[in-house]
Amino acid sequence: MTLQRQIGFWLVSLVTLVLLLVLLREVLLPFIAALALAYLLDPLADRLERAGVGRLTATIIILVVFILIFVLALVLLAPLLAQQLTGLVARLPGDAAKLQALILERGAPLIERFGGTKLAEDAQSSLGNLVGSATSWLGSVLQSLWTGGTAIVGVFSLLVLTPVITFYLLVDWDRMCATVDGWLPLDHRETIRGLLHEMDTAIAGFLRGQALVCLLLGLFYAIGLSLLGVNFGALIGIISGFLSFIPFVGSLTGLVLSVGVATVQFWPDWTWPLATLAVFGIGQFLEGNIFQPKFVGDSIGVHPVWLMFALLAFGTLFGFVGLLLAVPLAAVIGVLCRFALRQYLASNIYHGGDAVKAAEIHKRLEADV
Repeated sequence: MTLQRQIGFWLVSLVTLVLLLVLLREVLLPFIAALALAYLLDPLADRLERAGVGRLTATIIILVVFILIFVLALVLLAPLLAQQLTGLVARLPGDAAKLQALILERGAPLIERFGGTKLAEDAQSSLGNLVGSATSWLGSVLQSLWTGGTAIVGVFSLLVLTPVITFYLLVDWDRMCATVDGWLPLDHRETIRGLLHEMDTAIAGFLRGQALVCLLLGLFYAIGLSLLGVNFGALIGIISGFLSFIPFVGSLTGLVLSVGVATVQFWPDWTWPLATLAVFGIGQFLEGNIFQPKFVGDSIGVHPVWLMFALLAFGTLFGFVGLLLAVPLAAVIGVLCRFALRQYLASNIYHGGDAVKAAEIHKRLEADV
C-alpha cells in the first residue's frame, strides 16, 4: 500500500470515528464511562492476579468495593451539597450587592480623588453592571449545575448499565488488548506499539494522578473552609477540587468565591478573609510541590493550554461525553504530533536531501524516546 493510500485510509477512519461520536453521543455515555473505569481499574486487577486471585474474582471484588464507596459517598455528601448549593444560589444576589457596596465605599473616594467625580460615577455604574451580569451568570450556572445534577441522578437508571459493562470489559481487558495488538500492520507493528505505549503512559499518568490530586485538593479546601466557618465552605471546596482538573481554573474559582463570601460574612474583620486566602495559598503550595510531582509527574506530555482547549472543544462538540474523551484524545493527539515532528526533523524535507544526516538524527531521536 502506497503512502498516499495509507494516509487516505487513516483519514477516512478518523472522519468515520468522529461522525459516529457525533451521531451516537446521546447513547455513548455508559459505554465511555465504563471504558474509563475499566482502564483505571485494570492495574489493580493485574495486581490481584499477580497475588494469586483469579481475574473473574478480582474483577468482582474491585467492582463491589468501588460501588460501595461510590454509594456511601453519594449518600453522605449529596444532602449536604444540595442544601449548600440551594443556599448559595439564594444568597448570591444579596452577597454580591453587599460586596459591590463595600468595594464602592472603599474605592470610590480614591477614584474620585485621582480621576474626578465623573470617573467615579462611571466606575460605579460599570461595576454595578459587571457585578449584576456576573451574579446572574454565576447563579444560572449554579442552577444549571443543580438541575443538571438532578438530571444526571435521573439518568442514573441508565447508568446502572455502567457497572455491568465495566465488569465485562475488566474481565476481558487483557484479551482485548492482545486481540487489538494482533491487528496491527506487521511492517509498522513495533513503531505503533511504541506510540501506544507512549499514549498509555500519558493518559494513565494524567488521569489517575490528576484524579487523585483533585480528590485531595477538594478535601483540603472543603475541610479548611469549613473549619474557618466560611458559609458554603464544603461546597466551594469540593467545586474547587473538581475544577482543578482544568489547570488554574479550580483554584481561581474557589479563591474568588470563598474570599468574596468570607468578606461579606465577616466584614469589617479582615482576619477570616485573609485566612481564607491562606487556605488557597497552602493548597497551591501542596499541589505544586507535593501532589503534582508525586502523583502526576512532569512527563505526561499534556500541556495545560492544550488541555484547556481540548476540554472546551470536545465539550462543545460532544457534550458530557466529549468532556470524558477530552483528556485521552488530547494525550493521543499530542503523542501523534510529537511523532510527526520527530519524523519531519529526521526527514530529507527538513535537511534538504541530506539522507545521511537525516538518518543520524533519526537514530538520535529514537534513542531519546
